[in-house]
Amino acid sequence: MPVEPTSRAHLLELVGSYPDLMTLEFDGEIWFWKGPAPWYFITVPKEECCELEATSTLVSYGWGMIPVTAQIGETGWKTSLFPKDGFYVVPVKAVVRKAERLRVGDAVTVRLAVDV
Repeated sequence: MPVEPTSRAHLLELVGSYPDLMTLEFDGEIWFWKGPAPWYFITVPKEECCELEATSTLVSYGWGMIPVTAQIGETGWKTSLFPKDGFYVVPVKAVVRKAERLRVGDAVTVRLAVDV
């Protein structure tokens, strides 16, 4: 039976083997977006965005969102990265900001795990 061209198996054939889990760590600054649904984010640096883009066809859903497990300090949470202006952004939930005592402008180290 032929493999569907958009299936995970076919994509893995094209790009070669990938680890089951991709991890990234980077530093970023918390910023606030005051839109219809206000939220706090950290922008993923360009180099890490390139790595994420390479795996996005395997894991992305919806309009380019990538599901991840994120961690700042001792606090971890499940979320999805959003594509924005050629980068990805990490949404930072209120419970995370409260637990880690974070505010707009704070520089933090972010760890991401992407199931590939």
